[in-house]
Amino acid sequence: MAYLEDVFVTEGVPEFTFVKPPNFTALLVDLRRKGKPVVVEGQSGTGKTTTVKKALAEIFPENAPRLLTPREPKDLPIIEAISEESGDETFVVDDFHRLNKETKERLANLAKVIAERDNRDGLPKLIIIGINNVGSDLIQLVPDIAKRMGIHRIAPGTPAVIGEMIKLGSIRLNIKIEEQEAIITDSRGDYWLTQQICKTICISANVDQTREVTHHINWTQDTIKAQVVETLHHNYDPAVREFCRGRRFRPTNDPYYKLLRAVSELEQSNVDLNELANARHDIKGSINNVKDHRLRVLLDQKETCARLFYYDADTKNFAIEDPALFYYIKNLNWEDLRQRCGFRDDPRDFEWDIAISFAGENRDIADFIGQKLRELDISVFYDRNYEDNYLGGLWSQQFLDIFVRKSRLVVAILDQHHKDKVWPTFERDCFTQRVSEAEVIPVFLDKTIFPGIPTDLVSIHFDYSGDIDAQADAIIDDIVLRIAGKLTSL
Repeated sequence: MAYLEDVFVTEGVPEFTFVKPPNFTALLVDLRRKGKPVVVEGQSGTGKTTTVKKALAEIFPENAPRLLTPREPKDLPIIEAISEESGDETFVVDDFHRLNKETKERLANLAKVIAERDNRDGLPKLIIIGINNVGSDLIQLVPDIAKRMGIHRIAPGTPAVIGEMIKLGSIRLNIKIEEQEAIITDSRGDYWLTQQICKTICISANVDQTREVTHHINWTQDTIKAQVVETLHHNYDPAVREFCRGRRFRPTNDPYYKLLRAVSELEQSNVDLNELANARHDIKGSINNVKDHRLRVLLDQKETCARLFYYDADTKNFAIEDPALFYYIKNLNWEDLRQRCGFRDDPRDFEWDIAISFAGENRDIADFIGQKLRELDISVFYDRNYEDNYLGGLWSQQFLDIFVRKSRLVVAILDQHHKDKVWPTFERDCFTQRVSEAEVIPVFLDKTIFPGIPTDLVSIHFDYSGDIDAQADAIIDDIVLRIAGKLTSL
């Protein structure tokens, strides 16, 4: 007889449902090799830690070395103390990617020193476990280390391997789970997620231990998905909400939410944002709003998000490497999440929060305002930043789209130059129709009167001297923060 929690294991190492990955023997040989540094990498949920533990249990049947992790404060001093003087002890450092850069570099250099010694007696054995590309990262830190280390990637389970896991657990519990193909498809090769889905299915059928008579379990996919999502909620909800709310929350600042929801509707968790924007015209503005700059900054500044989401701003590749997280967002109640994030409904989709209209004589102040707004996580159309995007196109058509439809608000820096010059006048003709909707913020630098902009319209009046450095604080207080306040109130 066996208990359910000992068969389909979601905490610790499975005894009955462990399936060796194809490269298990190669890993075992390197782990057994005295002193040879070993790196084990792979995405979350592929069973890296479990595989290492199983291999070490074979090598050290009586006293396997314990794992050290930066997640445990008590382990950090031990990790910091690992050195050439540590003797022939075996050190297993899990979650290597969570260590600070200095510690990573020190351990990488130590691994190199150990690997170069012909006589490995008296030197520590270093085993490093981390998420994707930790081996490549080590090579970048110490370029000539590759040939001297054992680098092993634990890949997601194939359908056959995941099927074998389910079979082993079913035999142990004397059950027959119907629709196993659905589990294999939903788990996407993730060992842990497979264990969780199977465990949830058994609980739903009141199977908590081995049955005396073979028990057939029929289950409803939607019901089990909802239950698994509830189980995963505490693991992922904080980071998902933080991602959706962006760097600085505003009730209308939801492009990150729209992006993640769109990714959840795909079959693959790895996506080119340029392709996604072109395929989803309903949210193209939101995706373009964040893909060039804002998304990279968000992940740089939000560690909880950076651990779960990957983005390459050069290639525009966005990825969720944890299959359990992808399962979570695919089966999430997105309308409930939207309400919990505090977003307001708006059927329109904007590529920019602000479009700045100005005459060339006022480019310096327009540039400064745009820069400071971007620091507040506000997307800004400022022509010089987007000239390359529109090469070969007509500015007249682009400006018509930008100042009428693609920007949430227009900030118009108005003075006699704006009134007299051709392009600013064209821009003004585009956005004047939006004045009555309170979607234009006039910033008057002098007393020039403009047709279509009422003199009693609540506006910003600023006595600009032309010296940005001298007036920087005043521009921030009197213009930038007021614009940001208007966006927050929408």
